[in-house]
Amino acid sequence: MFFPNLSKPLLAVFLLSAASLFSLGNKEKVPVNEVVVWTYDSFNSEWGPGPVAAERFFEQTGITIRWVSHGDAGAVLSRLLLEGESANADVIVGLDQNYAEKAVNSGLLESYKPIGVERVFPELVLDPSFRLIPFDYSYFAIVYDSEKIPNPPKSLEDLISPSYAKDLILMDPRTSSPGLGFFAWTKAIYGDDWQAYWRRLSPSILTIAEGWDTGYGLFMAGEASLVLSYTTSPGYHLEYEGTERYKVTLFPEGHPLQIETAGLLVNAKNKDTAKKFLDFMLSVQFQELIPLTNWMYPVINIPLPDSFRVNPKSDKPLSPIPPSQVDLDQWAAIIR
Repeated sequence: MFFPNLSKPLLAVFLLSAASLFSLGNKEKVPVNEVVVWTYDSFNSEWGPGPVAAERFFEQTGITIRWVSHGDAGAVLSRLLLEGESANADVIVGLDQNYAEKAVNSGLLESYKPIGVERVFPELVLDPSFRLIPFDYSYFAIVYDSEKIPNPPKSLEDLISPSYAKDLILMDPRTSSPGLGFFAWTKAIYGDDWQAYWRRLSPSILTIAEGWDTGYGLFMAGEASLVLSYTTSPGYHLEYEGTERYKVTLFPEGHPLQIETAGLLVNAKNKDTAKKFLDFMLSVQFQELIPLTNWMYPVINIPLPDSFRVNPKSDKPLSPIPPSQVDLDQWAAIIR
């Protein structure tokens, strides 16, 4: 390139400046002030906590949350394990106790004790090293349409009644955290006889959805009268629909507790902003969003909405052992 009207000194300065600009243009872009969070679909849906949480977090910190949804919690973990150290995420949100051991043993999560963690109910802490940090909880349960079923099932065993033939929607334990929780529930109650139970239960099952959103959507569309969900689901219908039509049936054998967590990735590119986000998740500003968006209980002691009065709590919370891969393969063979 030739610049005939420039003196040698000016030309040198120009070329040096141009080289600097060229060099800057070819460097990796300076990371924006953001945190990349992987989660399940409903968390970042228009009715979930994600959008409002992002607004509040930005207002407080100036940091943008870039949500990346991967189906249900099982899909989030699968994606993390598949991509490993190259996963383009800073934080994962939504893994529960059934995925905890696999997630922690992967070596992909870093210990971090967020500000405010001392306010978390102690019984909800799954990992003392805080590679997984609890942010909400509830109980798995069967929700039913009281206008279609005046006398709901009173136990897991009742679900096999011919009166519920093709009237129950469940979720796949290989892809869905509620599905995995229900499978663990049946194993805890029936022990070595769990396979026989599932064979007897099969005629009652209308479909096994890939995730909770799909399954509950089918239930709300009137496809079935029974669905696997949470003890906190009735409050949603009271809050937004003004109805107590949808109810939970409590079983004397107890109900599995689900504890949802968040974790910091060891290879997070935006580690400082990720830590601020985890601090935020345990703040009142975030926790108060949980009841009316994620329809779970907050992990710190704050007032609950009035609509939660219709949400029953089991007096026998269960913590079943997560099913193994062998268990899942055997389950798939039965349901095939």
